[in-house]
Amino acid sequence: MRFKYGCNPHQSFAQVLPLDAAKMPVEVLNGSPGFINFLDALNAWQLVREVRLALQLPAAASFKHVSPAGAAVATPLSEDLVRCYEVEGKELSPAATAYIRARGADPKSSFGDFVALSDVVDVPTAKFLKPLVSDGIIAPGYEAGALEILKNKKKGGFIVLAADPDFVAPQREGREIFGMRMEQDRNAEELGLQHLKDVVCGELNDGARRDLLLGLITLKYTQSNSVGYSLDGQMIGIGAGQQSRVDCTKLAGGKADIWQLQRHPKVLGLKFNKGMGRQDRINFRVRYIEGDLLPAEERALRAALDQDFEPLSAEEKRAWLDKAGGVSLTSDAFFPFRDNIDHAKKHGVAFVAQPGGSVRDDEVTEACREYGMAMVHTGIRLFHH
Repeated sequence: MRFKYGCNPHQSFAQVLPLDAAKMPVEVLNGSPGFINFLDALNAWQLVREVRLALQLPAAASFKHVSPAGAAVATPLSEDLVRCYEVEGKELSPAATAYIRARGADPKSSFGDFVALSDVVDVPTAKFLKPLVSDGIIAPGYEAGALEILKNKKKGGFIVLAADPDFVAPQREGREIFGMRMEQDRNAEELGLQHLKDVVCGELNDGARRDLLLGLITLKYTQSNSVGYSLDGQMIGIGAGQQSRVDCTKLAGGKADIWQLQRHPKVLGLKFNKGMGRQDRINFRVRYIEGDLLPAEERALRAALDQDFEPLSAEEKRAWLDKAGGVSLTSDAFFPFRDNIDHAKKHGVAFVAQPGGSVRDDEVTEACREYGMAMVHTGIRLFHH
């Protein structure tokens, strides 16, 4: 199948060729996918399929540039999250709830995402997707009414892919770069509770096991280095593709803080002018949370609101974040220094899962004990490139 183009428009020739034409893993039901669309779709589908198998809950992912902006399972939404995600009065099926959580993890980054659902896409999920800026979706199937809604999205250009849930990928995978072909065994390790048995300090509860598994599987399909924060069945911050692990921890932690602060009464109380689009409201909320607005930004925010507003002070932010807790932290490789744990403490982390194997494991473990965190050594590295 020919793509629109490669990674960039000037790379005019691009195509995808199945290894076995008799066993196509994906069928195009609508739209014209591009090279990056397929990279997102194939990674995202593997993620949600594996989460579904591990946790026995409908799973969803929101992908951008071959890394997830968010991932989640279908756990009930609290009242403040219903307001935060702007789904008051809407019918929320399990599949819809999973994607609403995934999209809500980092809604600024999810603008123009590629969606993946582990379960058949139903009408409530399609109705939620209909007004969002999104490139496409991959799922194992679609209700007739849902497919009709999605085919009409983006003036008929919304990409709809059907994944074969029974397809088993070959043991080996490869890629060609600069005149050379590299091959490796694909990362077929199925993550599960067996990877959470080596608890080196503290204790895990059932919610932590769910969130740590969600985090580990998410990072398995995130460009490395990667670190993730998860809570209540969803990722709340993902740091991807950084050269320094502590930079991943800081980046993901900053996103987790914004997610936590979106639930602050001052943020939920912002009243926008009628007719303002959903993404504009999201972007203005994030600007308000981040603070330190430039004069032009402050003027734009005041013009967007149907009210005057008081800034959210640094003291108010810290007080709100200090009440946060129960967060799970996952890493795709070992923590080489305790500074990752020191930073994690600022973001409400109570549970940690990482491979272990650093020469400074004792220092990292002692940092967890100092902060009252539980930590697991998974024994498996999850680099993804």
